[in-house]
Amino acid sequence: MLVGCSGPSVSDTDFPDQVSGTLAGDTTDAITAAVEAAVAQSGSSGAIVGVWAPWAGSYTAGVGTTEPGGKTEMDPSMVYRIGDTTRPMTCTVLLELVDEGKIKLTDQVHKTLPQVQGIEGITYQQLCNGTSGLGTYTPALNAQFVTNPTRNWSMAEILANGLASGTRTAPGALFGSSDTGYILLGMALEELTGQSWQSLYDHYVFSPLGMSKSSFPDASTVELPGSHPNGYLTPRIADGTYQCDAPTDETELSPSMVWTAGGVVSSVDDLRKFTQSFASGSLLNDSTYKKQWKDPVSLGEAEPTWKSFGVGGIQIGPLRGQAGAIPGSLSAAFSDPTSGLTVVVMLNNSTLGAGFAQTLAMQLASIGAKAAPASGQKAPEIALPWSDQQMAEQLAASAMVCAPPVAPAG
Repeated sequence: MLVGCSGPSVSDTDFPDQVSGTLAGDTTDAITAAVEAAVAQSGSSGAIVGVWAPWAGSYTAGVGTTEPGGKTEMDPSMVYRIGDTTRPMTCTVLLELVDEGKIKLTDQVHKTLPQVQGIEGITYQQLCNGTSGLGTYTPALNAQFVTNPTRNWSMAEILANGLASGTRTAPGALFGSSDTGYILLGMALEELTGQSWQSLYDHYVFSPLGMSKSSFPDASTVELPGSHPNGYLTPRIADGTYQCDAPTDETELSPSMVWTAGGVVSSVDDLRKFTQSFASGSLLNDSTYKKQWKDPVSLGEAEPTWKSFGVGGIQIGPLRGQAGAIPGSLSAAFSDPTSGLTVVVMLNNSTLGAGFAQTLAMQLASIGAKAAPASGQKAPEIALPWSDQQMAEQLAASAMVCAPPVAPAG
């Protein structure tokens, strides 16, 4: 019984050891300045950030406050909804089940869920590398998610909307991010194992990595546990500008709107633990880890070749991880398994989408990559195909343009 509840053991990896101490002042100043700019550009009231450079030190901090005009400062120990950054965790559970011989990546999902029509030919691997051909349900349902965030959705309803949405492609043909695919994966693995996802995440991810602040709330739990920031979304009006002085509070919501595509709650340090494990494969057998990144999928002709997708997450340059959005929160977590450089960031306004958080993480990675080594250490050579200035310019170009404040009546 005790063995059954303890979770898988973490295997030895060559992930670089982290030196103690804080990153040098010029590096932390640059990180803070970048995050402060992103807070303003995104309409957030605050952010939480962590940067780990194993040869130089680390830095975690809160920037701003938990609500507009509030007095409670953001704290790096706070928890928040991580949105799509859940997806690598969901696929890690799949990969560990592969290690246990309970399933194969090439198995077809309809054999586990024969009652679901229209999924023939889709494999488990395709659900996790973005080539299932399924559409995404969020565009059709997003208005309802935002205006009625505490509604408890059934997975059958979510899946039906997803299967009916968008232009579908043949399985394996093209990359296309699909929240529907992760919902389908969640339903299939729950059926296969006979376990809830609260149990699966805890057994295969949270417990073995010591992620003590991470959880997967059930559909009826709309409040965040413990200390946390509020989450916001800024309305966009007819002329394309944003009503920046009137953000809607999305702090309380039902995770049923995203479930295994985005329902995990975590913290910056817990995401460090997971993302470093995800990048280095510490929870997986060597053969499965090699399969995870052996044949990454192109993101399409419009994207540079240094961006690709493995089984469960994106690779940008040498960094592996994911960026995510859920009403009220943006997040990103990326790690380089060779140098150990790791970046985790969250913003408490989701309006500008996951791409904004990913671009900020890329800017912070560029700053961290240049951190001066601590005494007795040698800085690695990290080939990032972007600069912090390029990312800063992209963030500035996507910043909110605010409508003039509405004058009070009378």
